[in-house]
Amino acid sequence: MTPEDNPPAQMLTALHIQDFVLIDRADLGMGGGLTALTGETGAGKSILLDALGLAVGGRSERGAVRAGAKQGVVAATFEPDAGHAVWSLLEENALPADDDEIILRRVTGADGRSRGFVNDQPVSIALLRMIGENLLEIHGQHDGRGFLESAGHRLLLDEFAGLEKKAREVRTLWDQWRAIERDLDERRRERDAVAREADYLRHVLERLEELDPQADEEAALAARRTALMAAEKISADLSAAAAAIDEGGVETKLSVALRNIERAGERLPEGAELLREAAARLDGALSEAGEARAAIERAIAEFGADPEELEKTEERLFALRGEARKHGISPDDLHGFLEKTRKALSDVALGEAAFSDLEKAQTAAAAAYDKAAKALSKARAAAVKKLDKAVATELAPLKLGKARFETRLETDVENPGPDGYDAVEFMVATNPGAPAGPLRTIASGGELSRFVLAMKAALAAKENRTVIIFDEVDAGVGGAVADAVGERLARLAKDAQVLVVTHSPQVAARASAHWRIDKTQTAKKTKTTVEELGAEARIEEIARMLSGAEITDEARAAARRLIGAPAKPSRRKLAKAG
Repeated sequence: MTPEDNPPAQMLTALHIQDFVLIDRADLGMGGGLTALTGETGAGKSILLDALGLAVGGRSERGAVRAGAKQGVVAATFEPDAGHAVWSLLEENALPADDDEIILRRVTGADGRSRGFVNDQPVSIALLRMIGENLLEIHGQHDGRGFLESAGHRLLLDEFAGLEKKAREVRTLWDQWRAIERDLDERRRERDAVAREADYLRHVLERLEELDPQADEEAALAARRTALMAAEKISADLSAAAAAIDEGGVETKLSVALRNIERAGERLPEGAELLREAAARLDGALSEAGEARAAIERAIAEFGADPEELEKTEERLFALRGEARKHGISPDDLHGFLEKTRKALSDVALGEAAFSDLEKAQTAAAAAYDKAAKALSKARAAAVKKLDKAVATELAPLKLGKARFETRLETDVENPGPDGYDAVEFMVATNPGAPAGPLRTIASGGELSRFVLAMKAALAAKENRTVIIFDEVDAGVGGAVADAVGERLARLAKDAQVLVVTHSPQVAARASAHWRIDKTQTAKKTKTTVEELGAEARIEEIARMLSGAEITDEARAAARRLIGAPAKPSRRKLAKAG
């Protein structure tokens, strides 16, 4: 199969940098396979990685913007394959994903504040970082991401063994179990509190049910009491009016006067007409007085106070208000308080059955978790030997053949957690016969970089394809060891796009593309340039790496031997800052 039939893996296709630290502007087209980034110490190789890190959600700092510029911009273009997990992440966050590429962009102001964009859609820096972590990994000499911290070792083991689905299932079952436990604990606390107050609640309920408060009853009673008190005063006035008529003898006097006039008329026939008129008027007055008396009696019957009703109304109103004060609530809340008290006592009565069901649910959830967690532990135990063997296979070519790598798996069913019963930690012994210790404490800087590389190589086939960047993974090594590192990086780059910042000519010689970072200084300005090297320029750069400041013919010859037969010389400036 030709290289064209099986091209090197590629996902990062372009990097745009503008006004970032010492770079005015750079537009870099990225190729697949292994790309080496070299340059003199202090030339600014880390600037390129810092810019890329910023594009994928890294920390922004005030000094990131080039002096004199208002803002800096970094954009990275990725072309993940159709099955990459990042597409689902974009869909979950309603981000546009119409094309085959994903552009992550970061705009940083001179004040250090920054904004993130995904395919020109504004996003939070946290989301930008989340997406970036699915696309890019950066490993420095002292940055092994999940490799150095034991907290990430379990995840890496699960990735290697393809146990992510089982691990997610265990976490889901754990969450369900814990949710039922929290519910049960809360219900227990409520039940216990109610049980302690049950006798008091029964007394309260008895009193409330006897009182039987109704919704909005206080307002109605208060209004009726006011009306009855007003009626009492009206009744007094009407009674006084009736008494005045009775006590004054108005009707009696009118009757006496009428009889006297009638007798006078009998004795004085010639004055009969005049006396008849007087008698008629007295008779009318007597009739009106009687009707007035009857009207007053009817008014007393209609508007007069009922002392018994007023007493009962006040007694009811004061009873409601007194009961409300006992419980620190308003009288209108008594009805709801009665229902709440009934429910509380009902919960006491029905609680045992409800708790029994909840306890059964808890037992079932615990059993489901236990079954899944033990199955996961068993699968992890089986994967440990395979992972140790895979890493051991990678150590010898990296000149760590005498080192021993082992994955320590400790299962404790008495201490369950969201990730199961297992604690996982990578252990190494760098010298024969030496006891194994934690990777982060045993390995030296150079050894640590190679252990990380070995782990990456062992896990590569199990991971989503990402862009992998190694920053000075060859630090502290040289000669045959550096050549072994370069060879392994080149093999890893057949399945993943790999960028490596290196000072090692052996590593740089293995790359399929080579970038040189240069820094130039004038009295007024310092700038960094990035240049892709053609065949002859590449030989010159590797010769410089071999010999130092003065490039000799011997160094050039050695460089040619490292690279192999050079292609037709060509040198193309792809990007230059300044």
